[in-house]
Amino acid sequence: MSWGTELWDQFDNLEKHTQWGIDVLEKYIKFVKERTEIELSYAKQLRNLSKKYQPKKNSKEEEEYRYTSTRAFLATLNEMNDYAGQHEVISENMTSLITAELTRYVQELKQERKSHFHDGRKAQQHIETCWKQLEASKRRFERDCKEADRAQQYFEKMDADINVTKADVEKARQQAQLRHQMAEDSKAEYSSTLQKFNSEQHEHYYTHIPNIFQKIQEMEERRIVRIGESMKTFADVDRQVIPIIGKCLDEITKAAESVDHKNDSQMVIEAFKSGFEPPGDVDFEDFTQPMKRTVSETSLSNSRGDGKSEPKFGSKSKGKLWPFIKKNKPPPPPPASASPSAVPNGPQSPKQQKEPLSHRFNEFMTSKPKIHCFRSLKRGGAGPEDFSNLPPEQRRKKLQQKVDELNRDIQKEMDSRDALTKMKDVYIKNPQMGDAASVDHRLAELGQNIEKLRLEVQKFEGWLAEVEGRLPARTEQPRRQSGVYEAQNPSGVNSCAQDRESPDGSYTEEQSQETEMKIPATDFDDEFDDEEPLPTIGTCKALYTFEGQNEGTISVAEGELLYVIEEDKGDGWTRIRRNEDEEGYVPTSYVEVYLDKNAKDVHKPLQKISE
Repeated sequence: MSWGTELWDQFDNLEKHTQWGIDVLEKYIKFVKERTEIELSYAKQLRNLSKKYQPKKNSKEEEEYRYTSTRAFLATLNEMNDYAGQHEVISENMTSLITAELTRYVQELKQERKSHFHDGRKAQQHIETCWKQLEASKRRFERDCKEADRAQQYFEKMDADINVTKADVEKARQQAQLRHQMAEDSKAEYSSTLQKFNSEQHEHYYTHIPNIFQKIQEMEERRIVRIGESMKTFADVDRQVIPIIGKCLDEITKAAESVDHKNDSQMVIEAFKSGFEPPGDVDFEDFTQPMKRTVSETSLSNSRGDGKSEPKFGSKSKGKLWPFIKKNKPPPPPPASASPSAVPNGPQSPKQQKEPLSHRFNEFMTSKPKIHCFRSLKRGGAGPEDFSNLPPEQRRKKLQQKVDELNRDIQKEMDSRDALTKMKDVYIKNPQMGDAASVDHRLAELGQNIEKLRLEVQKFEGWLAEVEGRLPARTEQPRRQSGVYEAQNPSGVNSCAQDRESPDGSYTEEQSQETEMKIPATDFDDEFDDEEPLPTIGTCKALYTFEGQNEGTISVAEGELLYVIEEDKGDGWTRIRRNEDEEGYVPTSYVEVYLDKNAKDVHKPLQKISE
């Protein structure tokens, strides 16, 4: 079955059909291209959706992802991101394997089709030219025959007429012979042209046209095969990512199955447990006769009826508010009369009973000076360094995290020191590899850092021991103590008494029910008295004017020279001092720092810094 023999006379229809085939191919290319755009758009929307619900770093939302349900949701978001990546793979593969290949093939197909139909038109033009030559030869032969017939008839007429001269008859005879000769020549030419045309026509319809149409047929069949293969590739591209998409869905299912409601409930307890004991029953107060106003021993305040104080830590003891009252800042210290032995236990007058708590609080704040018994807050309005603003259980967790973090930092510094020590040994054995003295400065710095971190660990372990001493015994985690602390009788410690406000409006002193620890007098004085000024570690020059409006910052003028007492710890702030009374933080980018490792004198005079 060949187009050359079956469709020898359908040149125009074949031309239209092959053009339609190319149009179909281009339409399919356009379809695949739009599919890839949809896949890319879908993948982009999935990625944006996943990114939108990802927890923000260093935010409260990130802390919420410790629960199994939220971790499962986070895993779902991550898998959706991978899921979107597979749709991007679909788009990329379809573009490279289908769109790009078919676009190039269409251009080649158009060129090939143009060439074939050009050959076909050329063959048609040739056979049409041969036909025209045959027709012209035929008409000339026909005309010469008619002219010969007329010349013969004229000769016969002249020959039969007796009035015509012999010369005229001879002339007519010669003319007739000439016409007959021309007719014979035209006949021979016509016969030759006819034979040539028949040969060309046979060659045209049985050789040239079949060959050209066969090539067109093969071209069209290749186009059909190619579009079929592209459709198969279209399906294969999707099929290739199905296993990976299935894995993504399996991971989502696995994350969903990992949700543990019991574990989440326990984490809620760990996150919000305050460590306080529930309040006990409120005693009945009979106003018909004078009676002591008492507080239940099982309430959050400690019993003070016997006037005896329980052992307390020598370090700062943080008072606790009633658990159901918001605490925005530390409660005010009690008046001197609020000691355990001076709390009135006798009957109260109606005025004392009905006097508003806020009135008594304001009167107390205006009549008694404040006692400095809280640590200075960090810059930026952060909480106390010892987390004393938190409930006991939460404070214990924060302190434990801080101790673990410091221990990890110590381990890192020790690893670095060990590595440098080994490097120094190598340099000593092989001087050509490096100078052993070049690492001494860094080793000294690492030693200082490790010592500072160990002191920090001891400090936080002391606070942790204080909290664990106040909390009920925990079987899963024994109470930790630092070697700096010793068990002592706190009766001789002049610590700051912490008061809290109970629901009935009275002030009660917080006392621990457990035997507690105290810090030696030197540490105690450091905690409650003004801290000694930090030594200067260099100087700086203000590059720009900075208005220190927030707590903990200091204002500087452009070009001003100041002391540096604390380097930038990576948060973008440098601690500086103008004089013994003025110090604070400024943005690191606002000053040019000149560090002096040997500068430890606080009162070292500033020198002019050359530009």
